[in-house]
Amino acid sequence: MMHTEGQALLETRPHVVIIGAGFGGLECAKALASSGLQVSLIDRNNHHLFQPLLYQVATAALSPADIAAPLRSIFRGASNIHVQMDEVEAIDPERKTIRRKIEGELAYDYLVIAPGTRHSYFAHPEWEQFAPGIKSLDDALEMRRKILLAYEQAEHHLGTSDAVQYTTFVVVGGGPTGVELAGALAEIGRHTMSLDFPDIKSSDIRVLLVEAGDRILSAFAPILSAKARLALEQLGVEIMERSRVESVAADHVIINGARIETTNVLWAAGNQAPSLLRDLQVPLDAMGRVLVNDDCSIPQHPDVFVIGDAAHFNDEQGRALPGVAQVAMQQGRYVAALCAERVSHDKRPPFHYRDRGNMATIGRAKAIADLNHGLRLWGFMAWAMWALIHVVSLIKFRNRFSVMMEWLWYYISYQPGARLILRNPRSKTQNDE
Repeated sequence: MMHTEGQALLETRPHVVIIGAGFGGLECAKALASSGLQVSLIDRNNHHLFQPLLYQVATAALSPADIAAPLRSIFRGASNIHVQMDEVEAIDPERKTIRRKIEGELAYDYLVIAPGTRHSYFAHPEWEQFAPGIKSLDDALEMRRKILLAYEQAEHHLGTSDAVQYTTFVVVGGGPTGVELAGALAEIGRHTMSLDFPDIKSSDIRVLLVEAGDRILSAFAPILSAKARLALEQLGVEIMERSRVESVAADHVIINGARIETTNVLWAAGNQAPSLLRDLQVPLDAMGRVLVNDDCSIPQHPDVFVIGDAAHFNDEQGRALPGVAQVAMQQGRYVAALCAERVSHDKRPPFHYRDRGNMATIGRAKAIADLNHGLRLWGFMAWAMWALIHVVSLIKFRNRFSVMMEWLWYYISYQPGARLILRNPRSKTQNDE
């Protein structure tokens, strides 16, 4: 195959390989798009996912296309960015190579590892089949299917003792994802499903939020945690703090020794970094995240960086940075600058995170915001700020417009527009064959 002069020139420049197209990986690639460096962006999916709104796909408020954008479309005009839909199976930092599932081995000059995390079941992987989490569009669609099917099953079993297990929803984990899930489930149960299924009373629908710690949203100030708790209780959510899940099965969950009949356990507790990071042969924390240097590189290998949720980065006070999008994005831009300018290890300024605050939504026109300089908001004002920031942060104009229209419609009508039950592609029925 003949190469153009431009291609030949590009191949002589340093090669940056980015594993993962989440917030950190995408931001790093965007920052390198005008650098002239050769960049390979590798992800098992062909799209970037706006994960903070994933729970709204799971609860039928948004469609998958509203919160995702094709990677090749994002980098259509960047000739030095090579997007690869593949999966990295191994990393060899000594030889400066990675091994891909489809394309095989690939050499790099700089490696940026941003694979994100998966949900952790705390040494009980068998619970996952009964208690799905949400980290991907596949997860969200499966959770949506599970939630909507529960109401269909509840109608079939009305008047029997089995009906309660289909109208009881248990959300495990009192962080932002768990709170957002619980609030959304309570709202659609009270205002949407009770109208779609008139034989099911609002009082029949039970939503429980289970948190092992002393309070929900522990990363927020206590006053905001209390405001969120009150808002959830007004929606009808039962909050179980200082409570631990002891067992999960197809038709029940055991919490603090008590058995709760339910087919709807939704997992939002804990994260675990991918096993791929073990190839680096460097210290990991309890979640499997890499203990990175102050320039986001790994020990003994200044040309290998780990960013985002897969990195354990301690700030100036010795506290680990939270696994939020802003951390990953800022680290992505920082590492891109180091690669583009080819800054030697001994001259790199340490990464400094600029904390812009933390936000969580509870439901329609309800949210909390813990911002800089001690500014704390709750209620409609916090929700409006949360909505504006999330819409602006979406990648494409089409996504922004679509999400705004869906939210406006839901605000007016309480009718989410994506209440479709799709066949689970992981299992075939006899009629499908």
